[in-house]
Amino acid sequence: MKFFSEFKEFIAKGNALDLAVGVVVGGAFKAIVDALVNYIIMPFIAFLGSLIVQGAATVGADGVAETISSFQLWTIPGTQIAIGMFIGSIINFLIVAFVLFCVVKGINKMRERSRGEEEPAEEAPAGPTQEELLAEIRDLLKEKE
Repeated sequence: MKFFSEFKEFIAKGNALDLAVGVVVGGAFKAIVDALVNYIIMPFIAFLGSLIVQGAATVGADGVAETISSFQLWTIPGTQIAIGMFIGSIINFLIVAFVLFCVVKGINKMRERSRGEEEPAEEAPAGPTQEELLAEIRDLLKEKE
């Protein structure tokens, strides 16, 4: 039973929870970066590469017109810029981050409640008020005179 109580204490510490949240958020953010690279940047680089190859293949006055008209085409066989996949990755990241935020907020509330029940707030002993202290000082000064 001591093993489980130690494990419970380890999990309840903020460091373990922060590490777990960081790993999950990092994994979700990796999906966004992968989607950006795979669905937007790489197809665009492939598109520019095909324009360079087409531009090198065309020679003469008509070559310039063909290269300019090829800038209007955004589809390359076997490649497409998938902005929807990138937006979907961002939405998935936001959902994961929101769920983790709710979980961490719930755990923090449980911690606050458990701390409040274990340690009742101790009241400071009532001391003399400011007026009482000033009256004592006044009386001491009068006695000196």
